[in-house]
Amino acid sequence: MKVLGVIPARYASSRFPGKPLIDIDGKVMIQRVYEQAMKATAIDQVVVATDDDRIAAAVQQFGGSCILTGMQHQSGTDRCAEVASKLPGFDVIINIQGDEPFIDPEQINLLVSCFDLETVQLATLIKEIHTEEELFNLNIPKVVVNKRMEAMYFSRQTIPFLRSSLQDAWLAQHQYYKHIGIYGYKASTLTELTKIPVSALEQAESLEQLRWIENGYTIQTKVTSIETIAIDTPEDLLKISKQ
Repeated sequence: MKVLGVIPARYASSRFPGKPLIDIDGKVMIQRVYEQAMKATAIDQVVVATDDDRIAAAVQQFGGSCILTGMQHQSGTDRCAEVASKLPGFDVIINIQGDEPFIDPEQINLLVSCFDLETVQLATLIKEIHTEEELFNLNIPKVVVNKRMEAMYFSRQTIPFLRSSLQDAWLAQHQYYKHIGIYGYKASTLTELTKIPVSALEQAESLEQLRWIENGYTIQTKVTSIETIAIDTPEDLLKISKQ
């Protein structure tokens, strides 16, 4: 199985413009993501996918691999698909978030291991929730899974709703999971996904993975115990600088 790691990176973030190029202890963020991804033993090649010349120049400067993509893409999945079309021969594509400078390579390896089962089309990671702060945070997508650890639904709301219990008892009565935003796709499946129009569920929750479920695709999950740190805003950057 040949695996390609793709790091989508765009300059025009609404909440933090230019964040792939922010300096984190002497290295731009995209470099830190790239270097962590390169440590994943399950990955054969890593490439940054961007539509911005400034990001491409930064990647070239630190010796990384980069492909310029179109500016029309609405998601990292679409950007990954363009890269996959330009680099044929890979069986699995891993979409690595460009705003997680400290991503653990073992998380990437764990995600790739989902594809040891030939029937897996799509995969992602989930993590147990143990605090009410996370459980009721609408910015943290939750996921429910079936007995085969396949995702049944994702929501920004707390799911499932425990009708017979008070909310302060929910954590004690059910194991909740949050979604970790790293995706794996079979190359053939990735090509199919780009042809599917935005779905009603995706629009409702603003979660692209609901488009796949709504159209009959199965998303395999595995549980990680590793916490991820994403840089979405300048405030997030200040938080990591204080650690």
